[in-house]
Parts: sequence; structure tokens; C-alpha cells
Amino acid sequence: MLEVPLWLWGAFAATVVVSLAVDLLAHRTAHVIGFKEAAAWSGLWVGLALIFAGVVFLVLGTTAGTEYTTAWLLEKSLSVDNLFVFAVIFAYFKVPRAYQHRVLFFGVMGALVFRGIFLSLGVAVVSRFTAVLFAFAAILFYSTYKLLKNEEDSFDPGKSFALRLLRKIIPVRDEYAGMKFFVKEAGKRVATPLLAVVAAIEAADLVFAVDSVPAVLAVSDDAFIVYTSNAFAILGLRALYFLLAGLLDRFHYLNKGLAIILSFIGVKLILQASHKMISSSIPEIPSPISLAVIVVVLAASVVLSLRRPAPGHPAPAAQQENAPSPPDAATEAPALDKGTHAEREQRRDDPL
Repeated sequence: MLEVPLWLWGAFAATVVVSLAVDLLAHRTAHVIGFKEAAAWSGLWVGLALIFAGVVFLVLGTTAGTEYTTAWLLEKSLSVDNLFVFAVIFAYFKVPRAYQHRVLFFGVMGALVFRGIFLSLGVAVVSRFTAVLFAFAAILFYSTYKLLKNEEDSFDPGKSFALRLLRKIIPVRDEYAGMKFFVKEAGKRVATPLLAVVAAIEAADLVFAVDSVPAVLAVSDDAFIVYTSNAFAILGLRALYFLLAGLLDRFHYLNKGLAIILSFIGVKLILQASHKMISSSIPEIPSPISLAVIVVVLAASVVLSLRRPAPGHPAPAAQQENAPSPPDAATEAPALDKGTHAEREQRRDDPL
């Protein structure tokens, strides 16, 4: 375990708290998040994560810095699946676009808490029972199989445990009331659908934690590394959703790339467990190699998706420019009709 200075934990906590406060104040009024705004916020979150990576490199060393960067990038890539589920949830509950950021803000708050709990438990278990790494590898291989066979479990927001539990605790009305989570009806407090959406978002994150927690623990078993990398990846999830809204289906090779990454991490877990339990002669995969594999696979998935669009999506602009232009029927047809009409007029005026 790393000996992390207390001030570094404090700097991390202060960065998260200040960032969330600024984000909340900047979006205190309901409005639709446009592409430019989402791009600016995405750049801010990525910049903060990379600056923190530089601090980790300087304070804790190259190995810790590489592990942090690898874990952050891994969690960032795996969180793309969350974006698809967010879109399903918003469509299911017909959430107005102006309210979606507020929902995701509180969803992120809950995710930071629950991921902290799960990662702490995972680190504690791994440090005491190395054999659990084989079980984690099996989970990742099963996730790989589902991704490659397109057997990803469909998420039904209306049947999620969190939503069913919420409805047992408090009545949920059918209509939204602005950005409010609670209103009073007939003297009784009831929840608005906005609170139900937050519950569905939290339930979805718990489902995805089954994959992401074992994956990040394959990169590092240090609590500071795994939690800070997860936190910075989660913080940028809202902006990433609005940045990629409407474009998610275009990255159709991304699932295949994620499958390759998960299977690679599964192999890394097996080698790591075998090195500790069976023989020290069994090699482990170094963190720099893990980082390189993740970067290359993600880049290849995105490039292939753009160069080979899925059926139903237009080809990239460069390909469309090189394609032969079809005849312009709109301009040819009138000319043809005009000529035919002129001939008819001539025959009618001059019967000879």
C-alpha cells in the first residue's frame, strides 16, 4: 500500500467539493446543455484529472502515476456503457432535456458514495484473499462474452429494485414539478418523477459497478489510486453524456473494443493472482503495457467506427465528397417537361 500524505487526500477532497459546488452553481437554473457547453465542461474535467495525474507522478512516483492514469482511462472507457443506459432512462421517463443535468448531478453524487464503499470492500477483500482475483477475472470474461455476442442485459428502468423500493417508501406522482424532487399534494409529501429517475440512475450504476470495480482492482489494489481515478472519471460523466448525445450509435465498434479491454484485464488478473499464489516466476503485466493496450484499443475502436459507419448512418464527409454525384433529377425533369410542352404547343399552333 502506498503511503499517501494526508495533504494529498485533502487536496483531492477539496478539488472534488469545489468542482461540484461550481458545477451546481453554474447549472442552478434549468437549461438545455448544448454541444459547446458540454465540450467546455468535458475539457475542464479531463484537465483536472490529468493535472491530478501529474501531482500523483510527482508525489507518489512513476508507478503510482501510471496506475492512476490507467485506472482513470479504463473507468472512463467503461463508463460509455452507462451513457447508453442514461439515454434509455431519460427516454423511459420522458425527462425534459432541461432537467437532465440536475438528475445526473445527484446521480454522480450517489455514485461517488457507493463506488467508495464498493472499492473499499474490494481492496480489503483482495488484500486478504488473493484467490478472489480469479472470481473477478471470471466476471470480466463473462462480460466479454456478453459484449461479443450482443447479449448485454437490457435495463428496464421501470423494474429496477431502487425504483420499486422508492415507490414503497413514498408515493410518486406522474407529473414533473420543475426541478423539484418533492411536492405536497393534499397535505402529503409525494415524490416527483425526477426523484424516480435519480433512483433508476443509481440502480444502473450499481449494475455497472459489477464490471468496473473488478477491472480497476486489476490495475491497482491501493485505495487512493482506485478511488481517485474512479472519482475523476465519474465527475466527467455528465459532460461526456451531453457531448456525445445523439452520437452514441455511431461508435458501433466501441463495444467490441471494450470486450477486448475486459478480456485483457481478465488475463492480467489471472497472471497477477497466479504470480502471488502459485509461483513468482509467472510474469505479471506491467501497468505501462496495460495503459498502452487500453489507449490503442480505444483509438482503433473509434477510428474504425468513423471509417466504417453502421448501416443506417451516413458515411463520413470525406467519403461522401469522393462519391460520384448522382444526376440532379430536380433540374433535369423541368427541362424535359419544358421541351415536351414546347413541342406540344408548336404542334397545336402549327398543325402542318
